[in-house]
Amino acid sequence: KAGTNRIQGPNDLVNLFVRSQTGQLIPLVSLVSVVEEGVPDELRRLYQRRSISIDMQTVEGVDLQTAVDDLMALANEVVPSSITVAPEGEAARLGESQRDSLYAYGLALLIVFLVLVAQFESLTSALVIMTIVPFGLAAAIFALFITGTSLNVYSQVGLVMLIGLIAKNGILLVEFADQRRDAGASVRDAIEDAANIRLRPIAMTLISTVLGALPLILSSGPGSEAREAVGWVVFGGLGLTAFFTLFLTPVIYLAVARFSKPRADARLKLEQELEAATEL
Repeated sequence: KAGTNRIQGPNDLVNLFVRSQTGQLIPLVSLVSVVEEGVPDELRRLYQRRSISIDMQTVEGVDLQTAVDDLMALANEVVPSSITVAPEGEAARLGESQRDSLYAYGLALLIVFLVLVAQFESLTSALVIMTIVPFGLAAAIFALFITGTSLNVYSQVGLVMLIGLIAKNGILLVEFADQRRDAGASVRDAIEDAANIRLRPIAMTLISTVLGALPLILSSGPGSEAREAVGWVVFGGLGLTAFFTLFLTPVIYLAVARFSKPRADARLKLEQELEAATEL
């Protein structure tokens, strides 16, 4: 024990004496050493565990997603398994936005499919159009890959928009084929006429939309990264999907539409049932 007046600083602690088991007084300096170390002014916890925060800034030319992926890969190699590395701030919000984008894709596909079913009054026609959408999304991601553009929040918004654009081009083809079937044409004749007659409108729509994305790709200045990402999604997605829309859609329609009846047959059957009910 020592009085408070004897200890004025850390160096005074080593001048104290402690009693051993034999009763001898031993100077504390012979047993311990005093080392000055810095400690945090507060102890943070994350997920109920002690944590420290490290602030980092991405260098010019490196997007946030690439930086996070490289950092997490390095942490898995260097950091011991007892320590967990968890992103915070913008990196954490980026992960949350990517998870939310998956729900947005699913919701967009569901809404477009339900609208198509209501418009065509046919499940098969809606399925024919929706089968082209995955090819368009894959084409857009391929365009981002070959141009070195990252799959960021802006490109993900462009992918959601691309779902509607791809479906619009398929509607031009399938709607005309259904009209020809209502007029009495066979499935093959209906889709052949639709492919020949609707080729020019579909091509004009594709070309105008693709060329409309060029100003976004060639833009510069603040915010050009966001416009460029959306532009490449539209340009690459619709440009590469033109083949699937013009060639694969007729093949799928020919294989699927034969299992459904023309809408005119359903209307005629309904009218006959109404007439029979009226006569009763």
